[in-house]
Amino acid sequence: MRVIAKKILREFWEKHNGCEQQLKSWFHETSKAKWTNPNEIKAEYPSASIVGNDGIVFNIKGNAYRLIVKINFDYQMVWARFIGTHVEYDKINAKTI
Repeated sequence: MRVIAKKILREFWEKHNGCEQQLKSWFHETSKAKWTNPNEIKAEYPSASIVGNDGIVFNIKGNAYRLIVKINFDYQMVWARFIGTHVEYDKINAKTI
């Protein structure tokens, strides 16, 4: 998968100490993945939530943070759409972000 917006992840971990390694691991694992559907993601990340047609919510650092991505399986592309604390996540609509 080609992950778009690593800069967003980097800026986030620079502001929130303690999640850098988890975000780097997620980026590395996702970059190597060849997912073709949401079920393959759920098999690898059972705590991930599927939102809408192409959205996935990943729990980062024991659910302290949430990462929302949009995925185009045909083009093997992942776009980081939101990264925030659990409290910030509760204030948004994950389906429309």
